[in-house]
Amino acid sequence: MEEQTKSAVETLESSEGPSASRIRASRIEKMEALRAEGIEPYPYKFDKTHENAALQRKYETLQAGEETEDIVRVAGRIMASRNTGMFIDLLDSSGKIQIFCHKENLTETDLKLLKRLDVGDIIGAEGTVRRTPRGELSIKVQKLMLLSKSLLPLPEKFHGLTDKETRYRQRYLDLIMNEEARDTLRKRSGIVSAIRQFFQEQGFMEVETPMLQTLAGGAAARPFVTYHNALDLEMYMRIAPELYLKRLIVGGISEKVFELNRNFRNEGLSPKHNPEFTMLEAYQAYADYHDMMDLTENLMSEVAQKVLGSQTITYQGRTIHLEKPWKRITMIDAVREETGLDFDKISTRSEAEAAAKSIGLEVEPAWGWGKILEFIFEERVEPKLIQPTHVIDYPKETSPLAKVHRKDSRLVERFETRINGWEVANAFSELSDPLDQKARFEAQLAARESGDDEAHQLDEDYVTALEFGMPPTGGLGVGVDRLIMLLTDSPSIRDVIAFPTMRPR
Repeated sequence: MEEQTKSAVETLESSEGPSASRIRASRIEKMEALRAEGIEPYPYKFDKTHENAALQRKYETLQAGEETEDIVRVAGRIMASRNTGMFIDLLDSSGKIQIFCHKENLTETDLKLLKRLDVGDIIGAEGTVRRTPRGELSIKVQKLMLLSKSLLPLPEKFHGLTDKETRYRQRYLDLIMNEEARDTLRKRSGIVSAIRQFFQEQGFMEVETPMLQTLAGGAAARPFVTYHNALDLEMYMRIAPELYLKRLIVGGISEKVFELNRNFRNEGLSPKHNPEFTMLEAYQAYADYHDMMDLTENLMSEVAQKVLGSQTITYQGRTIHLEKPWKRITMIDAVREETGLDFDKISTRSEAEAAAKSIGLEVEPAWGWGKILEFIFEERVEPKLIQPTHVIDYPKETSPLAKVHRKDSRLVERFETRINGWEVANAFSELSDPLDQKARFEAQLAARESGDDEAHQLDEDYVTALEFGMPPTGGLGVGVDRLIMLLTDSPSIRDVIAFPTMRPR
């Protein structure tokens, strides 16, 4: 505990100067003095009757200078204090309200308490509702109660806490000082709720799958490794729930399943990547990737409409239209349109490498025709796809869990949805042939042995499940954090995750 306290003080002193420790000492003295007077600085309960925003709405027609006899009880954090505590700005989760503490209305005990209150303290207040002659709704306080003594001062010159390191490391400070941060995380909650409601209304059953797995499967990613002591077994944090969700389709628990899941990938950090992140995965029996495109469009446009009231959004100055229908283009056509390279006519690996070099791209020796095509797309096309676009028909080489394209055996029936140059969704006509699936897993094993540590592992039990028969199935994965970034105009994934992964100081 002492180390945590020291760290907090040092953090404040680094940004606010050496006075933070002196302020803390002074506040501890006040706390001890209150206890000596019989006032508990950390009581158990307070019966609050209203949130601040509810009072603002209820009394919006109250005229300047008008006073009611309505008694209310409010609680929150002191954000500002004027005239020796006569006027206090009180912040709760809904917003601010002013409380008016005049000596004529308070007991001697409350007056002593008032003198020992500081900005940052959490208090309760009981009084009548009035609107000041200047037009500000206020609570004319009759009783005060200290609910939590703040020992550390809130940062000065904050204006929303502009230091990003402090914002992400001490999110509680960010939320106290920054209404925009509070609004973003509230919108996140609303977006996740809207996603869940959308799938439930579409007849999908919500399910849960293991976070600890004996094999890291369902995605091409490097896993986090952990250890189960009782089983004497190395295990992996989930990189994707896909293979378990499709086991449920095999089992027939429902023809439609979905999971809002936490995934963990042992990869780098960036404005679009956090090692721990949220995904939506959904599987629908008797459907294919065309159905999943429709589902994706319906999901994102309806969630935007429900949460934001519009299907047109602005992201970092760009206007993005989520109204249906969205553009659909094959990866080969997208590369052809942007670079002039025609992979319908480029049929060998050597031709693909030469094509890449012709536009200034170097490829790895282990890459085949399909990997080179996808690399060219990612480097030259992807960043330019600002409006919602389904890029369809991926190379078989890079898609071991998707069905072979019904018209071109080099490709699979897969699409990825791009918005603002980002991948926000990935979907397949799911591979249901167990023998084909095992052969592709074995090809992935060969890739792992040649140094690709993100290649899929062979999941024998999943292949066994397929041998019992899985119906034709469409599968969809949506990056929830990235979708929230778009819908909240947030420049970094760290802005939309309450506690993003940070390197220790």
